[in-house]
Amino acid sequence: MKHTRIFIFVLALITLVSLAPANAVLSPASIPAVFEEFLHTPALANPAVILIDETTGEVVYGKNAFSPRRPASVMKLFSGAVAIKYLDLQSRLATTVSLGTNEKTLVIQGSYDPWISLNDNVANKMDRTSLPYLGFNALNAAKKMNHGSLKGFTVMYSNLYSQDVANFKAFWAQRGFNPIFKPIGNEESTLNAGEFVVGDQSPQISEILKYTLLWSENNLAERLGRLSARAAGYSFDDKGTAQIFTELLEEHGIDSSKLVAIDASGLSRENRITATMMGQLLYQLHKDPKYAFLYEALPVGGVSGTLRTRFVKTAPNAIGLVRAKTGSLNGTITLAGYVQSTGREYVFVTLADEISRGVAAGKKARAAIDRLLGRVAAPNIPAEISAATL
Repeated sequence: MKHTRIFIFVLALITLVSLAPANAVLSPASIPAVFEEFLHTPALANPAVILIDETTGEVVYGKNAFSPRRPASVMKLFSGAVAIKYLDLQSRLATTVSLGTNEKTLVIQGSYDPWISLNDNVANKMDRTSLPYLGFNALNAAKKMNHGSLKGFTVMYSNLYSQDVANFKAFWAQRGFNPIFKPIGNEESTLNAGEFVVGDQSPQISEILKYTLLWSENNLAERLGRLSARAAGYSFDDKGTAQIFTELLEEHGIDSSKLVAIDASGLSRENRITATMMGQLLYQLHKDPKYAFLYEALPVGGVSGTLRTRFVKTAPNAIGLVRAKTGSLNGTITLAGYVQSTGREYVFVTLADEISRGVAAGKKARAAIDRLLGRVAAPNIPAEISAATL
């Protein structure tokens, strides 16, 4: 009987040990070997990877971590960080239309609202500035000013994106209003603005930034980057955003020499970062309460935004445990953020920019990254055997 109990105990222990690798959270010491095996999968094609213990800052695992790689939309993490640093997240950006002090003139005074909607219903639903609302009211005011005629008008404008100017032109042209558009400066727009006609404003910048990160909106990322560059005193263009991205790294003691920032969204295939660079930045930002919004705004695996369908089939145990920014270009799949692992949290960056082109290759790369993180985020099942059951 005694021998039978010992046999049962040993059999149970062997069974639990054999199951542990598939179910238990990997300890920091066991991660390198497991990651090394996982990363040999052809689906990831020699990626750049780093995993950092968020508590200690220790690099638990690294592969090609100093190799410059395409970030794709992971680049938006830079845009989000500089927006938090330089912009007032509680502020709103106004756009107003006034009758001009001269006959047959309208004055549009903008503030580079990054999110003017072409659809009034969408604008109302999402608290966005509505171009149709501004356009219709301005059109009616012009008719009233000129006894029903829309001929011979000039629209003077300041602080509007060129695309928004084009959208105003197209909106009015469809309704028989074809004014001359004249760009002017802030001071001149104030001097030429007469009776107020209509105005609208953006959501708080915090809401714009949250949407940008959650849904990886390229145009918003570009515009937030430029607004941040202007607020920092740099040029209102891609060159300005590159300068503040570099300063962000250097401010946190991170080597910026391998950063190539062609745009603020990650669309350019010429952008370059390293896994170490991004990993260190995410680690440093998470320690600073000022950047807590960035962490909270990230999509959650299997739950929200661009991660809402991730991990559901590939690594269900990781659902709700990963906060990260996705990235995708043809031949490039990236993911960077944070993964919870029982009593700890890791910063991770995966840059797979050497995969085959095509939808199928991208899908396989995403699944491989999900499974890899699933090994870290897997719930811990204690291997305990009660003496009372023997």
